[in-house]
Amino acid sequence: MRQYLVTAEEMRRYDANTIERFHVPGLLLMERAALVTVEELQLVRGKAPCRVLVLAGRGNNGGDGLAVGRLLMLQGYEVTFVLPGEDFHGRCSTETRRQIDILRAYQAGIFSRIQEGEYDIVIDAVFGIGLSRDVEGIWKDAIRWINKSGAWVCSVDIPSGIHADTGEVMGDAVQADLTVTYGFRKTGHILYPGTSYCGRLVCRDMGIDEHGFLGEKPYWYTYIGKEPGVLPVRCADGNKGTFGKALLIVGSRQMAGAAMLAAKSAFLTGVGMVKVVTEVRNREIVQQYLPEAMMLTYAEGASAMEAAAFLESLEEAAAWADSILIGPGIGMGETAGELLKFAVQESDLPLVIDADGLNLLARDCGLQRILAEKGAQGRAIILTPHLGEFARLYDCSTAQAKAGLTDYPRRLGDRLGSVIVCKDARTVVVQCKGLQGYINTTGNAGMATAGSGDVLAGMITGFLAQGMPGMDAAVTGAYLHGCAGDLAAEQRTEICMTATDLIDSMKDAVAQIQDRGKGM
Repeated sequence: MRQYLVTAEEMRRYDANTIERFHVPGLLLMERAALVTVEELQLVRGKAPCRVLVLAGRGNNGGDGLAVGRLLMLQGYEVTFVLPGEDFHGRCSTETRRQIDILRAYQAGIFSRIQEGEYDIVIDAVFGIGLSRDVEGIWKDAIRWINKSGAWVCSVDIPSGIHADTGEVMGDAVQADLTVTYGFRKTGHILYPGTSYCGRLVCRDMGIDEHGFLGEKPYWYTYIGKEPGVLPVRCADGNKGTFGKALLIVGSRQMAGAAMLAAKSAFLTGVGMVKVVTEVRNREIVQQYLPEAMMLTYAEGASAMEAAAFLESLEEAAAWADSILIGPGIGMGETAGELLKFAVQESDLPLVIDADGLNLLARDCGLQRILAEKGAQGRAIILTPHLGEFARLYDCSTAQAKAGLTDYPRRLGDRLGSVIVCKDARTVVVQCKGLQGYINTTGNAGMATAGSGDVLAGMITGFLAQGMPGMDAAVTGAYLHGCAGDLAAEQRTEICMTATDLIDSMKDAVAQIQDRGKGM
């Protein structure tokens, strides 16, 4: 199912819109947030009363936590309320002061220091989505105490110490067992390392919904669960030409594996025909592995006449095709550079550039300018870098690329007129001057293996050949690639997975998605 992911600023805007435009009182939203949090907590822990510590901050997140504790207290739980620091009442948000007043009316004690004792459950409501600087002082001490307490931890909205936009740990962060968030998941819930701190993440409705957008939708989205709508429609009266023709320029000498993986995965998207352009020594092994593929080969160090004949055949192949992939396994030599120039300059077909193609592109500023011009003219261009390749294209360090995962790809996409598929533990897909970007949540660490990127590049090329727009092809490829990876991990464990396992699991992944569509 398609789900929006919001930033802290977007969520604050939707919250304010709900209160101001639709006249829903902030205290009512807080109360509903507390109700759904208690429901989720009790689904996991049961309803038997036990010892609970509520550790609250001074903002509205603290108010949410105090309301959760009050509801548990009224159900018979032994609840201790702590707001660290002095004069907390005067320094709290308006809604949190109201929650303090309500607790005092119930004669509940509120302490400024954590009380000695053992607790079964800790409600973490220290910081919400507004945290923008490293935690320190009494707040850092509180977070460290939670993590050392040995209690089961429920975080309200987001684990305290996690940046709501980036998932960054702001000095220290709570390691939650359950995180209950409201309205929409935040990007910091999804991105690493933040997602590792959430435990089980549950998103519940508490009154802030899409009406609060007032026409300004969130930039990011993802797919949660099986999404049948991503797959291309397959017409009953089609033929192999109807379903597209993919041209794959892949594999130099001793790199036949890249060609095989990319070509096989392209076929498994449903594309009708695949032609593999590769070094002549790869012909036999590729044909044995994939007899369905057509072949066009070249020889390293060929004569001028042979090179001219190959170029003529390549031009014919490009005229025949519906999409082109270049890069996996082509090497960094002179021939590879000429092949990349041909794919960029001599064709207007939808184009995927991966692996060696990206590294060649990174060192050729002139070719980058041509690529950007082609993109500006409407050509579908998709670049699929991992973080190292992205850093070379963007001219930054790999660490900077990782830290800028939700920002730098958007800038690079605008600069190169391309869709950028930046591959990491969470793959990000953005398009040039696009209104929405996609963060992929399928997949697992077992996919960090040689050849996995070749599989993804082949898949995206296959979807392009079937007529999917560039952004849609890239998103569908990333999503299905991860689904296949999750199935492969179930069957073989993450440790034992290979790129071939991803290909083997693609059929089952497609079948599951189609079955989900039939059941809707």
